[in-house]
Amino acid sequence: MTKLRKFNYLFVSMALVCFLFFTGNVLAADNDIVVKGSTTVLPISQACAEVFMDQNMDINISVQGGGSGVGISSIIDGTCDIGNASRPIKEKELDTAKEKGVTPIGNVVARDAIAVVVNPANSVNELTLKQIKAIYTGEFSNWSQVGGSDQEIVIISRDSASGTFEAFNELALDKEKVRPDALLQASNAAVATSVANTPGAIGYVGLGYVTSKTKAIEVNNVMPSKETVNSDTYPLARPLFMYTDGEPTGAVKEFIDFVMSEEGQKLVEENGYISVQ
Repeated sequence: MTKLRKFNYLFVSMALVCFLFFTGNVLAADNDIVVKGSTTVLPISQACAEVFMDQNMDINISVQGGGSGVGISSIIDGTCDIGNASRPIKEKELDTAKEKGVTPIGNVVARDAIAVVVNPANSVNELTLKQIKAIYTGEFSNWSQVGGSDQEIVIISRDSASGTFEAFNELALDKEKVRPDALLQASNAAVATSVANTPGAIGYVGLGYVTSKTKAIEVNNVMPSKETVNSDTYPLARPLFMYTDGEPTGAVKEFIDFVMSEEGQKLVEENGYISVQ
């Protein structure tokens, strides 16, 4: 074999190896799904991802929290495939997305009630929206002002990156500021834990985070539940989203289709949320 033919053979061989290497990486990337965002949607994503991966061994799904703001900004920045959010995308986020050539599409995968929770030792079983607003904005600071015992109210709230905070702020507080001494938590789980461990505390969480360690109370004489959300009688209800850049395709579409399927929506219900089917 001449030197020229050896060179050509080596060149073609290396080109073929490179082609297979990069093609393999692209295929692998297409089968790797990164999900970030809302801690409210987190249990849905985790449960569905586990079952979906068992059924699709060639697809890997990484699920992370961080809050709705993180989910939406990650879609805009291209650092995730699905951005979970418990609130609609904001106009300023849409403007940023447009500047970057991103088209966020909100896929509604479930409905939820924001449950107002207190410590189980608290005798208060119901509040009106007006009373909740007065508590969170600082007008009321003692449980005796809303029919409870003479005990200081400890305010537990979500931080500003939270879609649950955004929805609660709009639906319950008329967009007024939370009192400055409120204890801000980064997740639903952290709020629930704080309320469970603090006798005078009040907080709010997604319906899937209500357990026997906290007590959900009536709001305007209505308990948060699947029935009251579906009947539009519970005042603190909202949709839950999985955002994608444009209409989902490939493995991402397969996963969202699974979440929306009968099996996926059953997992939604099993995790304490409300099916959209």
